[in-house]
Amino acid sequence: MAKFELLAASAMILLSIAPAMAQTATTSAENAGPTNGPGQEAPSTPSTSTQTAAADTAASAYASQDIVVTAQRQSQRLQDVPIAVSAFTADTISKQQIVNPSALQQTLPNVTFTKTNFTTSSFTIRGIGDLCVGATCDQATAIHVNDMPLVTTRLFESEFFDLERIEVLRGPQGTLFGRNATSGVVNFITAKPDLSGIHAAAEAEYGNYDSKRARAMINLPFTDTLGIRVAGTYLNRDGYTKNTYDNSKIDGRDLYSIRGTLSWEPTSDTRVDLIGYYFREKDNRSRIQKQLCHRDPTGILGCLPDRLANETPNGNSTLAATLASTQYFGIAGTQLGHPEIAAIGLQNLYATDTYAGVVNPGDVRTVRIDSNPTYFAEEEQYTAKIFHDFGPVSFNFTGGFSRNTVDSTTDFNLAVENPLAANVGLNTLNAIGRPGVVIPLPGGALVNTGYLNGVRSVLIPNGPAGGACQSGADPNNVGVFGGNGIGCYAQSLDVDRSRQVNRQYSAEAHIDSSFDGMFNFLLGGIYVDSRSQNTDYFVNAFGLDYASGVLGAASSAAIPGVNGNAFLATPFYRNDGDDFRLKSYGIFGETYFEFNDKLKLTLGLRYNHDEKDVKARNITLNVLTPIGASNMTQGLNYTTTDFDSTRAGVQEYALDKVSFSRLTGRAVIDYKISPDNLIYASYSRGYKSGGINPPLPATFSVPTTFTPEKIDSFEIGSKNTFGNGALRLNVTGFYYKYKQLQLSRIVARTAVNDNVDANVYGVEAEAILSPIPAFVVNMNASYLHSEVSADKFLVNPRDPSGGRSDAVIIKDLQSAANCAVVPTTAGNIVGVNTYVGAVNSGLGLRAPVAIPTTNTTGAYSLCSVLASTAANPPATLRALFGVPTGALPYSVIDGVGVNIRGGKLPQAPTYKFSAGAQYTIGFGNGMSIVPRVDLNYTGGFTASIFNQLVDRVQGYEVINAQVQLNGAEDRWFLRGFVQNLTNNDSITGQAVGDQSSGLFTNIFTIDPRRYGIAAGFKF
Repeated sequence: MAKFELLAASAMILLSIAPAMAQTATTSAENAGPTNGPGQEAPSTPSTSTQTAAADTAASAYASQDIVVTAQRQSQRLQDVPIAVSAFTADTISKQQIVNPSALQQTLPNVTFTKTNFTTSSFTIRGIGDLCVGATCDQATAIHVNDMPLVTTRLFESEFFDLERIEVLRGPQGTLFGRNATSGVVNFITAKPDLSGIHAAAEAEYGNYDSKRARAMINLPFTDTLGIRVAGTYLNRDGYTKNTYDNSKIDGRDLYSIRGTLSWEPTSDTRVDLIGYYFREKDNRSRIQKQLCHRDPTGILGCLPDRLANETPNGNSTLAATLASTQYFGIAGTQLGHPEIAAIGLQNLYATDTYAGVVNPGDVRTVRIDSNPTYFAEEEQYTAKIFHDFGPVSFNFTGGFSRNTVDSTTDFNLAVENPLAANVGLNTLNAIGRPGVVIPLPGGALVNTGYLNGVRSVLIPNGPAGGACQSGADPNNVGVFGGNGIGCYAQSLDVDRSRQVNRQYSAEAHIDSSFDGMFNFLLGGIYVDSRSQNTDYFVNAFGLDYASGVLGAASSAAIPGVNGNAFLATPFYRNDGDDFRLKSYGIFGETYFEFNDKLKLTLGLRYNHDEKDVKARNITLNVLTPIGASNMTQGLNYTTTDFDSTRAGVQEYALDKVSFSRLTGRAVIDYKISPDNLIYASYSRGYKSGGINPPLPATFSVPTTFTPEKIDSFEIGSKNTFGNGALRLNVTGFYYKYKQLQLSRIVARTAVNDNVDANVYGVEAEAILSPIPAFVVNMNASYLHSEVSADKFLVNPRDPSGGRSDAVIIKDLQSAANCAVVPTTAGNIVGVNTYVGAVNSGLGLRAPVAIPTTNTTGAYSLCSVLASTAANPPATLRALFGVPTGALPYSVIDGVGVNIRGGKLPQAPTYKFSAGAQYTIGFGNGMSIVPRVDLNYTGGFTASIFNQLVDRVQGYEVINAQVQLNGAEDRWFLRGFVQNLTNNDSITGQAVGDQSSGLFTNIFTIDPRRYGIAAGFKF
């Protein structure tokens, strides 16, 4: 790899172009329509691969002609726009095999893309992506389709088709585009009807993984003023990943999209576009490619914090294990007056765990799982665009409605646990959980265990050998105890489910002047109303069902009429986001002062107001509910269960509301040295509203809300064309000063967000070289430096000790989270271990043990008991430590915070570059053949703000190649292609699991090598 990088870098130096820039394209059709002055946005007109003239035989597609963009809400040559913007037309999208967002980011400087944990993704620009996680987070990178902002979208899961162009603006945007965006804007402009004639195009592709892809378009004018365009795409392929458990292939795709556009152009000054779009996917796509872990033999952490390996977490570190353990049942049973349930604990935390001996295949594309993934997504968009040119001013309106839904399940631990048939606790339950059974307690007393009959009948109706029955992700919150189970299996099936439904209304209008003098303006406003419902995340496991049933039975054994036939709902983990509403409006404008034909000043302002309301709760084993209930609301203590500890009284949900208002703006001065050389300098203030963290138990010190983030951006740039288009070179330098950057971390199985300050600076450039018309080379490269600029102490979930040798890490039996016990006087190692050992002895638990690869110790215990005992110690402990009065010198905290100041931001590679070359060989009969190769390299980066060795992700290269034979006048083509030629399995992102799941690391990878053939026609 090092030799490969050296050769690639040398090639770039020999071409005498360091960093590099955007892709250009044909514009003869794009320049059609009304003449536009400053501030005017031309109605979109077709510029697609179906209308590209033969060959792009010269540098036509890349060099000698200009692409027209609307990055500043007016039709401008890309080279005249004083913004760092990259643009791709349909032709360049096809040539560079940009079929989805992952391929798009490979061709852009300082841009990365990765899938993330919860059916989402992150499009990161200049080190800033969706670092904030949760329903109330705004996007850092704003996504627009035909200028309509989308608060949530499934667009990044679909395939690109029939696009006029894609524009990617780097840097904060607000005075021109929709809602505020701190990192940039991606605007997808779809192809519109061409009223000049009938056109059609279609292509079919077949490749490895039995991949079948098809695209088609028909353009039909009814009259010379009214026409329609319909386009669609379809993809069906086998999975990239093999599941050795059932020899199936998973991570396949089965999707289609269709778009229809009706355009009316009664005069050259007026155009109305009505656009409808529908997308649907239903397949076995996996949200996660692989889980990695260096196994922790103690179970206190689950995975050790030193490195990633192809191992599984220690199952004793999980919530399903601790809640259903012999140790926790012993403590809880004593409190409930039923100490006998210790004998039916599902797991002994000091014995072999349920993942012992489980194999995690070494190949990234191979897993062994007992629950194959399911994926369903659907989206529809309806947009109306109206343009009218009044002469001195023009009017643009974009309004629309969108709705999307996603519902996905996956094997939570990507492993097959050991069978339960011989489990001691389960067999004991089967023996004693029957009417009339009486057993002796250790002290000699007798107890009737018939109250366990209900839970036994539900969970093991045919005995342990007949399978353990468990819950599905049930929105009614009763699971298997209310008849909503997924079946009975030999082992626990640990499955998670992520879902959401969103709908959005938006309306935006702006007027733009085209005066003859030096002064022009743009003035606009936007309103967005977005609502997300059923934003839920479930985790199901038999251990949770078991704890729910046994603890519920013990809690209700003495209740008349219930007699133990109750469970604790929910019998699974559920982060229940019932409703989230966003209402946002903005007023924005810019003024343009053209002092002469060379010098121009742009001044812009924006006022933004955001209101957010959320209704949510966190549920796991909260409500004592009769077996057979159809809903948790029938629970015996439902009306007295408080789901919001931050508000007085009993709350059914945590209800929170926040609002934010900010004034932002930008100033740009640009100077044309010549018609082909532009320099500019700009300052802009970016803003992203704050939000509300999900509700958590009061024991976790997490703020209810997080504040807005602010960015001051300084940028200088130069756009240049040399040799009549033979060379284009655009270079940009930037410096960002972030305040209160939003940053996510996992606490108690939930994503919460903090704020940090950061500085980011870098250089990027894009270039196109065409020394002869038939030969075209496009390149880009970037350098990025990012760092946290102020002191910020956060607990690293991988190591709650913060590296302190005098801290003891505790695995809390009730929450499976970690806390840390530290001395109030640093360095008292012996005292801390002695204190934890003494408290644990009274709980029937063991003293701390050393955790490998760390310099600290750990133990199973109850954090609340350790904290209360330290604050109010019994006489025996006072005597042991020689403290006659007051608290003992020990504190129990969530973890020891480490200062992240100076650390790099996640997903921010220092270096990135790409280069592509194509050569057109023409024949006398009008046919041509075009070979092309593209090399993309993304440098190494850190996947976590903590910048540990375990967080480092190696850089990777992607090589794509194709050869296309074009018919005369480009009426047909035949193409052979390969993507990811070297078939690497490089990681694009990582996500650390929660402490209650064992701290495994989910990884997300690029697609494997794909190859195939495609053929198409157009007229």
